[in-house]
This record gives sequence, structure tokens and C-alpha cells, in this order.
Amino acid sequence: MELRHLRYFVAVAEELHFGRAAARLHISQPPLSQQIQQLERELGFELFLRTNRRVRLTEAGRTFLPDARRILERVSQAAESARRVARGEVGALAVGFVASATYALLPRLVRTFRQRHPEVALTLGELSTAEQVVALRSGAIQLGLARPPVGDETLRVDPLAEEPLVVALAARHPLAARRALTLRALAEEPFVLFPRQPRPGWADEVVAACRAAGFRPLVAQETLELSTTIALVAAGIGITLVPASAQTVRLPGVVYRPLRSPAPRTRLVAIHRSEDPRPVVQRFLAVAREVLAAGAGGRG
Repeated sequence: MELRHLRYFVAVAEELHFGRAAARLHISQPPLSQQIQQLERELGFELFLRTNRRVRLTEAGRTFLPDARRILERVSQAAESARRVARGEVGALAVGFVASATYALLPRLVRTFRQRHPEVALTLGELSTAEQVVALRSGAIQLGLARPPVGDETLRVDPLAEEPLVVALAARHPLAARRALTLRALAEEPFVLFPRQPRPGWADEVVAACRAAGFRPLVAQETLELSTTIALVAAGIGITLVPASAQTVRLPGVVYRPLRSPAPRTRLVAIHRSEDPRPVVQRFLAVAREVLAAGAGGRG
């Protein structure tokens, strides 16, 4: 017995006319009659009483009809459920993100994604780039929003946004009087940075930018949280470099100054396992690109 046999039977049972049922099914009447006869032979009983003037269900046919309808409905539901999974509209997705992604991109991205895909169980966790790499390898997360360097060539890296670095410094700092700064002007300044371990991390990107300008930054304090870093800058412990989007973190006593051209830039990237087949990963990335393209987080 095949599904088409059930579809043909239900159509004839509802129309009680082979010609109308054939038209509804977009087939000719002789093949339809043959398929019904084949189904009856397989079942071992007649489904219809046929005369020259009318078609009626047998008692067995009336008993068979509700179950046939339920089977077809369940198959249709199963197919639609599978299609939604294949489109990434249902399922579960765990996403890791660096703190700097929370300022311009993440709030709008998560809000948009949840509005469009309320049946995806979305789990979020703040992780450094290095922690995201470990979590991806173990399967704890399926997608990361990270800052290069990633440090794992087996992962797929999809660029999302790029933005300049800016200087965060205390409002009373002498350099705060300038409208823009060169990176070289920071050579003698103490820095507040994230720890360099585990690597790779944001500190590597800051150190690389400073080295390109001809100096190695003097690290006065290491912190684990960007908000703590900005608080220590406000306290006059040191200065730091942050993505331009982090300027939305406003604390009394802190100002941000752009770097003169050529200012170093930082990228926000999505990282995930190349072999991960889950469509929901690509669905989340598509929404991220759309949000960024619309200007909701164009600088990352």
C-alpha cells in the first residue's frame, strides 16, 4: 500500500464520483479506477459499491476512511515539520559572543531573530574568542560572534562587520583635550587590557596594532570584563583601545577619541564548524547580515 492509494481513496470517498475525483487529482479516470481496485485487492475487501448511476462506500470503506485521513494528515504534518527544520525555522541554537558585540549588533539581532523564529530555542553566552573556539569544538555552542584572531583553521570564519578602533581615556587626561590622536602618541601610556591568556584574545589585537605603530603597550592592569576596563579608565588607571561601537558604554569621567588615519580596524566575525549541517546556523547568520546591512549595527 502506498500513500497515493490513500489519497486516491479519500478523493473518491469524498466525491463519490470517479470522474470528479480524477479531475481533483489531475489524473484520468481509468488509472484512478485501477489504483482503487489494486488497493481493494491488497486490503482484501471492497471499499466502494459501484453501479452505473452511483458510487457508495461499503461499511468497510466507511470504517477505513477516518484512519486514511488521519494517516495522510500525519504524513503532511511530519513533512511540514521536517521542512521547517530544513529551513532553520525550528530547533535549538547556542550562540557565544564577545562583549563588544553586545553594543551595536546583538540586541537588534536577537530581537529580530526571536520575532521571526519564535520556535527556535536560542541560548546566549558571553565568551571570549578563545572560549568560543573551545565551546565549538565540544559542541557546547553552534555559532560564535568573535573578534579575530580565531586561531583555529578548522573553523569557518564569516566576516560580518568592520570598524575602527578608538581610544578610551579619562576625561581629565591631558590627551583628552585633542580631537583625534595618533596611535604613536600612546606609546608611553599605561594600558588596561584583557588578559593575553587564553589565546587568541582581544589583547592580541591591541598589541598587534601598537606594534604596527612601533611600540609595545605598557600594561598597567588586566581585566576580564569590558565594563570593568572602562571603569578603570575612568579611575585613571590607564587608557585602552576599543571598537568604535563600544562608545555606547558611557561612564562619567570617560571620553573616546578617534585615531588618525590610518587607524587600525577590527572585524566582527561569525565562527562555526564547517561540517555543521544545521540550517538554523545559516538562518541566524542571514538575519545578522540583514540587521547589519540595514544599519542596525553597521559598525559591528
